[in-house]
Amino acid sequence: MTRNTGKLSDHELSRVIDFLRKIRQPFDASIPGAKSDPYWNIVLELVDSHIQQRVVDLSTLVELSQASWGTANRLITKLIEDGLITRVPRGPKHKTTFLAPSDDLLGHFIDYAEQVKAQLAKTFGLRSGTETEEYYFGGSYFAAHIISPVQGIDISSNALRNLRFLLHDDNYFASMRNMWSDFRNDIGRKSSFDLRHLPELYAQAEVALSDPSTAYDVVAVNMPWLGRFADAGLLASLEDVLPQAPINPLDFHPSVWNTGRWNGQQYGIPIYCTVEILTARRDLFEAAGLSYPRSFDETIAAARALHRPDREQYGISWNGARGMTIAHAFMFFLASSQGSVIDIPRKTENWLDSFDARNLKLRINSDEGLAALEFMRQLVEVSPPGIESFDADRNLACFMSGNAAMSYAWTMRAARLEHELSSKVKRRVAYLPPPVLKGRQVTAPVGGFLLTIPTYVAPERKREILNAIAWMASPEAMKAHVRNGFPVAPRFSVCADPEALASSPIVSFIDRMARRNELNTWSRPPVPEYVEIERILGVEIYAAVFEGKAPKRALADAEAAAYRCIRARTGAL
Repeated sequence: MTRNTGKLSDHELSRVIDFLRKIRQPFDASIPGAKSDPYWNIVLELVDSHIQQRVVDLSTLVELSQASWGTANRLITKLIEDGLITRVPRGPKHKTTFLAPSDDLLGHFIDYAEQVKAQLAKTFGLRSGTETEEYYFGGSYFAAHIISPVQGIDISSNALRNLRFLLHDDNYFASMRNMWSDFRNDIGRKSSFDLRHLPELYAQAEVALSDPSTAYDVVAVNMPWLGRFADAGLLASLEDVLPQAPINPLDFHPSVWNTGRWNGQQYGIPIYCTVEILTARRDLFEAAGLSYPRSFDETIAAARALHRPDREQYGISWNGARGMTIAHAFMFFLASSQGSVIDIPRKTENWLDSFDARNLKLRINSDEGLAALEFMRQLVEVSPPGIESFDADRNLACFMSGNAAMSYAWTMRAARLEHELSSKVKRRVAYLPPPVLKGRQVTAPVGGFLLTIPTYVAPERKREILNAIAWMASPEAMKAHVRNGFPVAPRFSVCADPEALASSPIVSFIDRMARRNELNTWSRPPVPEYVEIERILGVEIYAAVFEGKAPKRALADAEAAAYRCIRARTGAL
């Protein structure tokens, strides 16, 4: 039995099923003589259980059919005889079976769901004809509506008094602070914004979330840190206040929204996301008659063809500095090899449900890890001098000054290529998905920050704080940031806005990748031990790439050191 490989993602298919349930319920409840349709219920519940990977046995399916035992049993038996339902053994040691849709039933249902999606898209004016597949079912945007400018009256001033924020020190949060203050006037000036660089932010967040005397109301958490802080009980669950908050989770791409979840609870609201992509000099590729690379091998070949050190033109720039920087690069190249630092059975939108955080299995020392490391060693040969000290700023500066033919870059920074007056590559850049190990699927890592609330915040104040976060994460506020040069917003409504689309080619590029399920949040998994794993990789990967350590030895040493940290943290023998 196969998984869904059609044009609809599993998330979209589940949303269609939920829509069909809700559209049928009022008919059954309101129309005289109407009865629940057991065939309809059986098919919907069976397909949904298959998507969610929930086991359904005969008695459960009978109950979900909302029919009598005899009627439902006869109907299910007929569906089995017709080859539409299959019996799946629970395992080699079990004699019992569970029920699942056959490939035939699943295929027909997906065809039906695609027709439902297409008709809804046409009805609401979202797309027409063959373009309906571009509409993402599950997003809340309707048509290419222009989002109105952000207003200061969008949120009550009661939520603003004496709020204190601990945020990352970058242009986005600086812009958000300024917007907040501009609209809040006197009240806004009472709010305190503490902006810290990334390593310092982690240390300060540990203190701020543990010590009520610091009195922070909102703490920005880097996406991979969530499991560490949530598992330690330092973050307040938002489950009790989200239903009443002016935040629509369906307006966020599901993989991005899920970056704020841990153990089935929502702890953070995505405030911005950034995606690592490949940028390439369109003019250089066209002049050389080269195609844009789609694989590791093609990337190295293109970089060699365009590597002209005598002209101070280098093949490719990337982030190679020791520590966190090169650790991130390795994890991203590992993802492009279809691997991850931990074993993740299902690399889907709901990947967090597919592994046990208490019993991690590492995959650093793997074939995929070796492929990623060998690719990095090849990159060095066609990189600018000093690549071993390139952080994100030096990497971008190299490409923006015209000294590199290609560059791996975060979209948050790549926007500067078009907006900054000093850019020598303006209107000459192609934005491309990250190349992959030959035969692997395209995937681009998502980074960014979550706005969280410390556990020690009083329950009655938590609602007001979440309302303030909702204002900061609103489509209106995010659109303002997009137009100011921050091109990736995690909300469908912003990506559909014509003015936002016109602000940067990156907006529509990333939106298309999101709808094709080409974004990942598993390359830097937010497990409690993430920070230790990152620190270890920052040492071992650097040693293998720049200091001559044997790649296999570096990977083995990194994995062994990571296991020691996990055992020390969990107390395992």
